[in-house]
Amino acid sequence: MARILIVEDEARIASFVAKGLRAEGHQTTVAEDGPTGLDLILADDHDLVVLDIGLPGMDGFEVLDQIRSQGSRVPVIVLTARDSVTDTVSALEGGADDYMAKPFRFAELLARVRLRLRQAGEQPAVARDDVLEAGSVRLDLRTRNAHVDGHGIELSAREFTLLEIFMLNPGQVLSREQLLDHVWGYDFDPASNVVDVYVGYLRKKVGASAISTVRGMGYRFNA
Repeated sequence: MARILIVEDEARIASFVAKGLRAEGHQTTVAEDGPTGLDLILADDHDLVVLDIGLPGMDGFEVLDQIRSQGSRVPVIVLTARDSVTDTVSALEGGADDYMAKPFRFAELLARVRLRLRQAGEQPAVARDDVLEAGSVRLDLRTRNAHVDGHGIELSAREFTLLEIFMLNPGQVLSREQLLDHVWGYDFDPASNVVDVYVGYLRKKVGASAISTVRGMGYRFNA
């Protein structure tokens, strides 16, 4: 059983999602506005959050930004009536683990909830230490700060998570598919070059030699 927080101001949708998740054996809590949702996320130990974007008081993007900036790493599935590419990218870049546009089928939402919970359970090492260090790179998982040779560097949410996965698996070859699954957590086309693009971003910030390309296999972080 997982503890799931639903932050949704439309009572019909909140009730529909909560009822379905309870039928699956989960414990649910509902918040009807952004500030309440933020307080509950930061105060309670939830296993997953279903977060609407169009919330009163504080929209979902701001809630997401606040919880990630304060170190919360709870999986978040964003729900929204907005289905543009810009909103999708904004949610994922802001630290969301998944994204669904309304209207949606509960079966699809449930599948994504199960996936995020399973992935969170498969990655206990992510929360193993507050600080990761490898060579000249230092990553603080609590404050979300990164340093190279003692100097702070600015990383986007996706760059930070990508570097975190690399540093948790030093010397191990990680395929593009693994990185897409663990970092983006979304249905990206496996043929997409988004991983290559972000590896390029990281190389510019942590040093070109820090991440090696293993032809035909993926990438390796050189500790």
